[in-house]
Amino acid sequence: MHPYAALAKSAIEEYVKNKKVLGAGAEIPEDMKRRAGVFVCLKVRGNLRGCIGTFHPCCKNIHDEIVRNAISASTEDPRFSMVRPDELEDIDYSVDVLSEPEKSNVSELDPKKYGVIVVKGGRRGLLLPDLNGVNTVEEQLRITKMKAGIIPDDEDVEIYRFTVDRYS
Repeated sequence: MHPYAALAKSAIEEYVKNKKVLGAGAEIPEDMKRRAGVFVCLKVRGNLRGCIGTFHPCCKNIHDEIVRNAISASTEDPRFSMVRPDELEDIDYSVDVLSEPEKSNVSELDPKKYGVIVVKGGRRGLLLPDLNGVNTVEEQLRITKMKAGIIPDDEDVEIYRFTVDRYS
């Protein structure tokens, strides 16, 4: 297991079992000291169990961003109930570290390579890249607009793209 995914697993286990946030003040590996947006996704037998993240960093480093978003993915994803201790052994963890989003247009998108953010007024939605069942730019934009509460046919949106480094 990659160290980023292992950190997410440890953070969730510590929180679900003991209601404690993992190791503030612990020694942070050099590669976790930079800042970046991070998504933590949980799956059980291939099915999504939780996924929460940030496309701009909210914490002082990737380490803290992973811990924060791992706990949120296990306790605050509105699509799912909180993770129970008896589920922990069945969870597969992935951590996506996002590049800085860049303004884009439809012709520059590729759902296998780029994640997408759509913005209209105060509404914004995000969809990670390379997701099962999302094979076209049109499908990627439709889903992202729905997540943002934007009418899928609305073409008057700002589009941003980003890449991820995925660790599991």
